[in-house]
Amino acid sequence: MADTFNFTIEELGKRSIKSPIEMSTVVGDKIANYVTDDKFIRLDPAAKVGAQPPLKRSQILECAGPREMIYFTPAHVHAGIVSCGGLCPGINDVIRAVVRCLWYRYGVTRISGIRYGYRGFLPESQYGVKELEPDIVDDIHKLGGTFLGSARGGGKEVGKIVDAMEKLNLNVLFTIGGDGTQHGTLDIAEEVDKRRLKIALIGIPKTVDNDFALIDRSFGFETAVEKAVEVVAAAHMEASSAINGVGLVKLMGRESGYIAACTALASHEVNFVLIPEVPFNLEGYNGFLHHLEERLRSRKHAVIIVAEGAMQELLLTEKKLDAGGNVKMADVGTYLRDRIVKYFDEKKMEINLKYIDPSYAVRSAPANPSDSIYCERLGNAAVHAAMAGKTKLIIGLVNNEFVHLPIQAVISHRNKVDPEGNLWRDTLDATHQPALMVNQFNK
Repeated sequence: MADTFNFTIEELGKRSIKSPIEMSTVVGDKIANYVTDDKFIRLDPAAKVGAQPPLKRSQILECAGPREMIYFTPAHVHAGIVSCGGLCPGINDVIRAVVRCLWYRYGVTRISGIRYGYRGFLPESQYGVKELEPDIVDDIHKLGGTFLGSARGGGKEVGKIVDAMEKLNLNVLFTIGGDGTQHGTLDIAEEVDKRRLKIALIGIPKTVDNDFALIDRSFGFETAVEKAVEVVAAAHMEASSAINGVGLVKLMGRESGYIAACTALASHEVNFVLIPEVPFNLEGYNGFLHHLEERLRSRKHAVIIVAEGAMQELLLTEKKLDAGGNVKMADVGTYLRDRIVKYFDEKKMEINLKYIDPSYAVRSAPANPSDSIYCERLGNAAVHAAMAGKTKLIIGLVNNEFVHLPIQAVISHRNKVDPEGNLWRDTLDATHQPALMVNQFNK
C-alpha cells in the first residue's frame, strides 16, 4: 500500500517565521515539544522477521503538530472555515477548535465562516460570511448540526470559489467534509496553483460512514454508533415483547457497513446485519428470509440491521446523482420491510414488524466525549499544518498518530468492511447469522 501513493506533502514555501507558540526542542525537559520535520510513521504497522528495505520519503507519513518555524505571519492571516455535505456529529467541535487554536495559539484574529458549504462562496447565493471569534464559538460544541450551515453542491464552481477567496483575501481555507467536499478542496487547490496564489488548503475528514481511505476513523462515527445502539435497544424491546416480533433498523452506510457492524457488536442484540460489502439472497434455501423464518420459529423474535447501501445492485434501476455528486440510492429499508411482511403473509405466519429509520436523528446529534476529543485534536492539527504553509492535505489519525495525508491519496478509494477480515468475523460471532446467505446451487 505504501508503494501505491506518494505521501510527500506540498508546502507553499520556506518557513522562516518563529512560531508564537512557546514550546521546547529538548526531549526530557517536561515541556511540550514542537514536531520536527523528521518525524514520520509507517502506514502499515505489520512486520515480518528479517531485514526491511530502507523506506523512501514518499512511502512514510508526516506527523502532524506545531512546527518551530512557520510560513505565515499570524497578524496578516485571514482564515476561512467551511462545512459541506450532510450533517455529522462533531462539526461544531471542529469549528470551535480551529477558531480557538488560530486565535489563542497563533494570534490570528481574522477568521471567517463561509455559510452553507461551497455555495456560500458563490456571488449569486448572497449568504455572506460570518465573522468568528472565541466568544462566538465557545458553546457551539454542545449543539448538533453545524453552526455555519451546510449544503451539497457548488464545489464544481471552482473559478467562482477562488474569485471569492481572492476578494476575501483568504490565506487559509479549512474544509470540513466528506469525499465530495475533499474532491472539491483538491480542485480548488489546483485552481489556486494556476493563479499562483499562496493559499493553504487543509481538509478535515467528515463522514459518518467512516469510509475515508487510509485513516483509522473519521469524526462522528463513534457518536453515530452510540446513538444507533440506543435505537437497536428500542427495536429489540419491541421485537421481544410481541408475537414473532421483528425489529428492522436502517442505518447509514452507502458503500461501507461500518456503522451497522459496530452497532451490532456494541448492542449484543442484533441477529442479522446486512451490509453492501457482503452479498446475500432474499429468497431460496440459503436466503435471508429463510434464515429469518428459522430464527422466529426457534426464538420468537429477531432484530435486523440493514445499511442503506445494501441491495442497491437489485433495487437501483436508474443511476441519478444528488447535488453533491453521490448516487441517489433506493430505500432498502422500506423495501425490506414490505418484502418481509409479504413473505410471512404468504406463509400465513403471524409476525409483528417495527421499522425504524433513525438516520437524521443520529446525524444531527452532538458529539459524544470520545468524538469531541478527536475533533478538538483534528482542529488543532489542521491549524498547525496551515500556519506551517502546508497544503493539499487532510488531517487524519493513522495507527493512533495524527498525520498529514495528501488529499489525493485519501480520496482515491473508499474504505470498506472486509468480508474476510476480523471486524466482520466478530460481527458474525455476535449475531450468529450464516457466514454467507447466498444460494450457491440449485437445491
